Amino acid sequence: MQSYRLQRLTTGTMLSVAWVLFYLGAQEIAYSLLGFVIVMMFIWAIFDFCPPLWFFRKILNEADTKDCG
Repeated sequence: MQSYRLQRLTTGTMLSVAWVLFYLGAQEIAYSLLGFVIVMMFIWAIFDFCPPLWFFRKILNEADTKDCG
């Protein structure tokens, strides 16, 4: 269950960093970061596979469950 929280925190952090980069005028980096997040979300939606969740589950030794809890 901690891997889901960690994944959501990571996604929120990446979106916040992109927001700050837009504010600071670094649009190229911000667009790249947003594109990466969007691609990860599409992979998760289409293939039901989230690479960050897979990674965090391996690191934290959690069971592979399909619930979103």
